[in-house]
Amino acid sequence: MGKGKLAKFADMERYENVFQYPYSVVSDVPFEMRGHWREQYFNNDNPIVLELGCGRGEYAVGLAERYPDKNFIGVDIKGARMWTGATDALAKSLKNVAFLRTNIEIIDRFFAPGEVQEIWLTFSDPQMKNPRKRLTSTYFMERYRRFLVDGGLIHLKTDSNFLFTYTDYMVNENHLPVTCRTTNLYSEPADSAFAEAAAIQTYYEGMWRERGIDIKYLEFSLPHEGILVEPDVEIEMDSYRSYHRDKRSTKDTAK
Repeated sequence: MGKGKLAKFADMERYENVFQYPYSVVSDVPFEMRGHWREQYFNNDNPIVLELGCGRGEYAVGLAERYPDKNFIGVDIKGARMWTGATDALAKSLKNVAFLRTNIEIIDRFFAPGEVQEIWLTFSDPQMKNPRKRLTSTYFMERYRRFLVDGGLIHLKTDSNFLFTYTDYMVNENHLPVTCRTTNLYSEPADSAFAEAAAIQTYYEGMWRERGIDIKYLEFSLPHEGILVEPDVEIEMDSYRSYHRDKRSTKDTAK
């Protein structure tokens, strides 16, 4: 029988690779490692890469194994899921991956300007009814700018046609430089620029592919200059429900 939530939270309290600062805590307690992740935790000068909304942490752990010359931090508020990746990382003695349990809305409180080089958004909730909550919205892009290096990379990997289309519009509207774009990641040549995104596959990603759902991928840069604006377009909503997600509107389209 697997561990329950309370047992997992108890484990993570003593895990050296987990930092737990939900909004109720960090609003009163400053995060002293902000700006010092490399020297105080990773003990190296390697680039820092975030996975926001990391879920079970499979992707963060997979990236850490694949790229030992980079540091990875998986971020999510749901600690019971995060326990899986944190436990796996400790079992594999991976020193270049950590986990931060907090609300992504306050992610800029944990990293200093220019401290992060890349961000991965893997199968984020498309938030079809609430643009402000989409992790690729201009609301979040402005927060990312506060700690991402100028021109830092953002990777979006998603099963959601809605989120991919919305992000595509947002990128085009704001003239953000696109490095890679595909609506069917696994149809791209294995030796192409898409190989990095296709190299790691999560449990649910495999299930979506079995259902015949194409995986979309978009990689773009986020410069510091310029005022970001939301795209004013209607986008067709996803016609299916992803695992553990409810379709919250009966309308056919959303902005």
